Amino acid sequence: MRAHRPTLEFPQHLRALYDGFAFDRSLADDPISVIRPLAWDARRAELAGIFGATLAIGNTTAIRGAIAGLAARVHGDVARLVDPEWSQERARQLRSFQHRWIRGDQLNHLAGVLSEYYADHRSLESAFLAGWESGGFVGGLDSLARTLRGTGRAPPGYRALFPSPLDASRSPCKRLTLFVRWMVRPGYPDLGSWHRVPTGDLRVPLDQHVHWIAYHLGLTSRRTRSWAAVEDVSEALRRIDPIDPVRFDFVLCHTGISGDCPKHRDLAVCGPCSVRPDCLLWRRKGVAQ
Repeated sequence: MRAHRPTLEFPQHLRALYDGFAFDRSLADDPISVIRPLAWDARRAELAGIFGATLAIGNTTAIRGAIAGLAARVHGDVARLVDPEWSQERARQLRSFQHRWIRGDQLNHLAGVLSEYYADHRSLESAFLAGWESGGFVGGLDSLARTLRGTGRAPPGYRALFPSPLDASRSPCKRLTLFVRWMVRPGYPDLGSWHRVPTGDLRVPLDQHVHWIAYHLGLTSRRTRSWAAVEDVSEALRRIDPIDPVRFDFVLCHTGISGDCPKHRDLAVCGPCSVRPDCLLWRRKGVAQ
């Protein structure tokens, strides 16, 4: 069967969806709504971002609760996580932490890896750039993942928290890609703490909502999430906006999360949707009665 493709007018349709999107409504449901108040400066933005992205598993309500719970254990100051003088108290505070399969001992180990890294480096941007300069975004993400994995003994399951697109699994690396988006993009609602990585190089954090909508809009023909699907969707958006392609990510994601897309054909909901003419569900069967 021939792969589904959006209409030639899709760029205008997507821009219309973006321009009319209720950002303020969806920001309250996004993990970054909890992260932004913790980002007092560039270092804290980076720390809030990497711990928040690491915890970005499950629904957004649970993720926001996990980030808020972590922040409460450090009394609202994420810089304490990498303060060597607070390491024993940090281990005590995180001992009972649990979010899905992520445990407090893993977060404590991450804090230790970062504490050692910051002793010699100003920002994780340097870790990303070390790979990006020779291997582009994929090389940068791989270098960042290897930095966060650290060396030496780690708690069970720790290194699996930081997959690389170069791993045999070809993971979509949603959480690390999300972290880099938060750090690089200066536009709302992201943090823009990094300044040397061009926004045009970013890749879409491909969660289940973005993948479902991207597949049904014809931005990828791949039915499973993988790094190849990330590249498909990112390139499709880059053709629409070469300077800032992932600005559309928040809208695609929250169109699914909010229920704006019911994920079935519903004339009452789909009728006003800007991208309805491009949707596989709609085009496959024609207008619903």
